[in-house]
Amino acid sequence: MLLHLSGGRLLLAALATALLARPAAAQTADTIRLTDHRLQTARLRTGTRQYLVYYQSPAKPKSLGFWLWRREVQATTHQGEAAFRITQHWYGSDTTSYREVSSLLRAADFAPLYHAETVKGQRKAYNWSATSIAGADSVAGNQATAFKLAFRQPCFNWNLDIETFELLPLAAGKRFVIPFYDAGQGLPTYVAYTVTGREVLAVPGGRPVACWKLVTEGHTPTNVPYTQTFWLSQKNHEFLKEEDQMPGFYRYKIKTSAVPGEFARAKAHAGK
Repeated sequence: MLLHLSGGRLLLAALATALLARPAAAQTADTIRLTDHRLQTARLRTGTRQYLVYYQSPAKPKSLGFWLWRREVQATTHQGEAAFRITQHWYGSDTTSYREVSSLLRAADFAPLYHAETVKGQRKAYNWSATSIAGADSVAGNQATAFKLAFRQPCFNWNLDIETFELLPLAAGKRFVIPFYDAGQGLPTYVAYTVTGREVLAVPGGRPVACWKLVTEGHTPTNVPYTQTFWLSQKNHEFLKEEDQMPGFYRYKIKTSAVPGEFARAKAHAGK
């Protein structure tokens, strides 16, 4: 998905552009199409998970940017079919950096049905189908009502890459090509990911976890190299860590062991 700085400013536009423009790899790959029902949706666990996201430029070693992401997965129904609702809250250094995201997906194949984001009080909401995505005219104050884009084929929601990776049929040497789209941003694209091996990851407060390493890499249009690496547990495909690197920038995303909601409980307790 696209990378953002605190306050909603677009980060690494060149990287995002490269991913959007990049064709599928020529070598044999396992293309994950919505129509093939290849994602193992039964693996998706309901509940809330929390991630620490931090980024830094080596040119500014005394400065570190932070986000705290909370993502809640709920089982629900939509027009009589089983569905998932995924709600995200991104907390930054001030209220202007707060972001709320809500997505609805069909449980059978993880097909996007609806997606909305609120940034700096501005809401953009979309109805999503196999053939197109369009601004939801029934959502009050929607800033994207005029938006419409036709798809040549169905695609997955790139904003939910974490959950999508957890549903892949991961195995040694596997190479996946996934048709992704980031709502309202550019065009859909195929993105290639390779399982490059295994690695034991040290997890705070627990035993080391054997993980698959999933990697995507390439060059921006200005020939700047980038690499994104994701660690997912071999046992249940739990997303534990992400590392994004390109010259002059790195970003980490770490799943925390803290119990989500503890801030709210502490606040309630303090008010007694």
